[in-house]
Amino acid sequence: MKRREFVGGLAAAAGLAGCAKPQSDCTTGVNVPTESFEWSCVTSWPPRFPGLGMAVENLAERLDRASGGRLKIKVYGGGELVPPFEVFDAVSRGTVEMGHDASYYHKGKVDAAQFFTAIPFGLNYMELNAWIHYGGGHALWRELYEPFNLVPFLCGNTGVQMGGWFNKEINSVDDLQGLKMRIPGLGGEVLRRAGGTPVTLPGSEIFTSLQTGAIDATEWVGPYNDVSFGLHKAARYYYYPGWQEPGAGLECMINKDAWESLPEDLQALVEISCQSITVDMAAEYTNGNANSLQQILADPNIEVRPFPNEVLQHLKSITADIVSELMAKDPASEKIGKAFYEYLEKMEANTNISERAYLNSRQS
Repeated sequence: MKRREFVGGLAAAAGLAGCAKPQSDCTTGVNVPTESFEWSCVTSWPPRFPGLGMAVENLAERLDRASGGRLKIKVYGGGELVPPFEVFDAVSRGTVEMGHDASYYHKGKVDAAQFFTAIPFGLNYMELNAWIHYGGGHALWRELYEPFNLVPFLCGNTGVQMGGWFNKEINSVDDLQGLKMRIPGLGGEVLRRAGGTPVTLPGSEIFTSLQTGAIDATEWVGPYNDVSFGLHKAARYYYYPGWQEPGAGLECMINKDAWESLPEDLQALVEISCQSITVDMAAEYTNGNANSLQQILADPNIEVRPFPNEVLQHLKSITADIVSELMAKDPASEKIGKAFYEYLEKMEANTNISERAYLNSRQS
């Protein structure tokens, strides 16, 4: 019996080796999936923009190669097929199969979605990634998007962002009064409560608005993307840290019907590829920010400044009030927010004796 099993195994192996020839010549023993898919993906980013825009281009390329051409995705930049802030609706309706944006753009439609991009003074990149993949965050996200016929995935992260570019000094909380600033998401509501006026603008309109004085300040991402947009030529003061976005996660949304049409192997490829893009983008931003910051620091016309502690503490207090109100009025936000802050508390204890302690020692 053992000899027959051994011989049979050799025969099976030979059969597989024979299938190394073109698929049309391989008719026995192996079932090779042949169904292919051609999807469209809309984004909120300028076409092929470094980091944000290229992430989804890289996702499409990797899926094409890994699937042997069975899953091809045509990527459209913001405004090329749908407006930058209408990605959610386009994918939900099935106008396109896939979208890539930031979930806090849906504030007012799905308030709880903000927890999956960035909450001021909340989870950083590593902590958000851990919460989504190992702390139950992804299951909560899937549940939240289910009524909208969407399947979400974490697909990118910029890391800690900058506080933004300002054409006036911020020396106290009084300097926030009347400040007209491009800032989306929960951070925008915090600014409003602090006396400012938040403005929502797509990336393509930021430079002109700042240069012409239509806005007094803007946050975008960090040195890497800010220099790409030329924001260093439109404002003098560059403030840090990015209290409003401590680790902004990006999302890949897939229409549920389209998702369920994929065989299991392609679904697995999508999940794996989204995770790889998240890691890759974080590395790209870490490198790009460091390089671009050197250019900014060498410019005598720019002052890189920390926000005064008084200002940060004021904004943090306002954030706590807004999140409490949001959780009190919206059951989904209450459920997700509770999980988010429980995870943040757990991470804080770990971060204090790991990253924070190490970075403090490196500077001493």
